Amino acid sequence: MQRTRIKICGLTRPQDVQAAVAAGADALGFVFYAKSPRYVTAAQAGVLMSAVPPFVSTVALFVNAGIDEVRAVAALAPFSQLQFHGDETVEECAALAAAVGRPFMRVLRVRPETTGADLLAEEALCRAASALFSGLLLDTFVEAYGGAGKVFDWAVIPPELAPRVVLSGGLTIDTVAGAVRQVRPYAVDISSGVEQAKGIKDAAKIDAFAAAVHTAASGAR
Repeated sequence: MQRTRIKICGLTRPQDVQAAVAAGADALGFVFYAKSPRYVTAAQAGVLMSAVPPFVSTVALFVNAGIDEVRAVAALAPFSQLQFHGDETVEECAALAAAVGRPFMRVLRVRPETTGADLLAEEALCRAASALFSGLLLDTFVEAYGGAGKVFDWAVIPPELAPRVVLSGGLTIDTVAGAVRQVRPYAVDISSGVEQAKGIKDAAKIDAFAAAVHTAASGAR
């Protein structure tokens, strides 16, 4: 059984970066969407990323950004991967990733009518479009951009796709173990579920979330 990786998203403070790393997070997410309460500038992110140790990925989240914006962030913040969370087409995602030479995740916001076949078709389309495509991140569809903080029906995820996806959307310390056991995703992604307030993380909640993931992934109850 594969290990379920952990991504802590929406980091804005050095102490939160330290807490996520100490808890064993595999990836840290930084939001470059100005309308988000978790927004950081490229300069701020550069400082935060400078404290990240080797083998922990840094993920830059963009929403409908242009090439110039992505390049400007890349010049100051040495992120290792892109995450596109807007209305970008597959071709636009591929072009943005190529412009900065970084792999990318494409966020698919799952609607009530979304089917497993839709998810598989989207993955195939992305893989055909770019060798820089690294995988899908599945979140719940809402009208706003960014994390919805709501759960979608995990049963829609095909078993053959689950080991390759990042699962997001309304995960909490209390629900993530069930999600890991049911879906067996490659990784889980959380932001608001480990916060004291918007953009302010809680180290104890991060620890508890990571512990729940590791326990569930090991098969323990």
